[in-house]
Amino acid sequence: MGGCLSGDVRGGMEAVGGGGGARSRGSAQGGGPNDAVDHFFQAQGLRGLYTPLELSFSASKLRNMDAFSKSDPMLVVYSEINGRQEEIGRTEVILNSLEPSWITKTTMSYQFEIVQPLIFKVYDIDTQYHNIPVKMLNLAQQDFLGEARCIVSEIVTKFDHNLTLNLRSVSGHTLPGTITVHSEESESSRMAVEMTLHCLNLENKDTFSKSDNPLLVECFDFDSSGDHELIGAFQTTINQLEVEGQLFVDKIQEKVQHTFLDYISSGFELNFMVAVDFTASNGDPRAPRSLHYIDPSGNPNSYQQVVGVAGIMSAYTTTLYSVSLAGPTMFGPVINKAAEIASHSLQYGNNKYFVLLIITDGVLTDIQETKDCIVRASDLPLSILIVGVGNADFKQMEILDADNGKRLESSTGRIATRDIVQFVPMREVQGGQMSVVQSLLEELPGQFLSYMRARDIKPLPPRYASAPVYPPQQ
Repeated sequence: MGGCLSGDVRGGMEAVGGGGGARSRGSAQGGGPNDAVDHFFQAQGLRGLYTPLELSFSASKLRNMDAFSKSDPMLVVYSEINGRQEEIGRTEVILNSLEPSWITKTTMSYQFEIVQPLIFKVYDIDTQYHNIPVKMLNLAQQDFLGEARCIVSEIVTKFDHNLTLNLRSVSGHTLPGTITVHSEESESSRMAVEMTLHCLNLENKDTFSKSDNPLLVECFDFDSSGDHELIGAFQTTINQLEVEGQLFVDKIQEKVQHTFLDYISSGFELNFMVAVDFTASNGDPRAPRSLHYIDPSGNPNSYQQVVGVAGIMSAYTTTLYSVSLAGPTMFGPVINKAAEIASHSLQYGNNKYFVLLIITDGVLTDIQETKDCIVRASDLPLSILIVGVGNADFKQMEILDADNGKRLESSTGRIATRDIVQFVPMREVQGGQMSVVQSLLEELPGQFLSYMRARDIKPLPPRYASAPVYPPQQ
């Protein structure tokens, strides 16, 4: 960004440091993926959701800090990770305006499975600093107009993707003015490319003889300056090659691929159900070694460490004192019940998706029935999240998860339509960089999309959109 002047999009106001509307390349949470393989996996719904977003900003009724003119506002965007603020972008300075609409955007990645706090701070830039590039400005030397906070999901789940926030002081007192944050997905994240490939004369035929060898196709946007930018990619395999040599693209067709955010922001609902393992293998709740032990000092037990909604935690605590721990451990009945609820919802529309969370400590006694239930449920709008607590052998759970690429098979030989299970052993994620919640939710967007796309279910038109649905908080 330089010290150039540019026309503002609202009312022809002047701006400095805007770089002609260039997009900020800062990114929260590490910036997310930007290589071909990540684009491919995301398009196929095989990994956690990373959606490239562009945030744009405007403000209204800002404080006037200048005696003979109006404030010259600039907005600075921060992400907050573990209580630490990290700057991810700055706008240009809009001259002489209390109603700025900034041109410069901030690019970041939205991740469904984690909470991403954002902080927006607005400053009045003193005239003596207008010739300094905005990245070089010392914010401590500028007049502070206020800040606002939100999490990314609050923006993207709005059907119009606009969120208006009141400005406050650092101590939380209300200040004059509001800012409006608008999010939109980067064009590259919404593009799907269909190609018919004609293979000729590929050298080293033996290298490509196996069907599991990947072929990676990348699409670039070239401009007249010779620069290019990766805008999409996909990966496939070569099964049969007749001659060696070259690869030609016979046909290319571009189409819009609806994303997870398209569905959620248009009014699709995620419904959450929880099942807790109260079998005797957990131990006597009165004993400190029990996985259900309620510590008088307030330390959470193994089940309570799965952070969740307060009502669920309250129901768990109340139920613990009213049930008799017994056995055996069976998943079949609870999965069937969840499947029944999901199936029943289809009578009233297809805009609901259900998530069943099972928290367990033990080995199943109905493993084959559980497989059968999961295979049947793979046709329904349902995902199953399993948390393993304690030190039991969880090999059965890993089989149900089917992360090895082999989908479950029922006792009758039927193959699951899709993978709907995600298993996380708590002992393997505690103390790691990823939380239990993040690990659990990592595959959910892909499972959701696989169901919607397989049935060609489209997002709802804006006029039918209901109140936004927010993901579970950590």
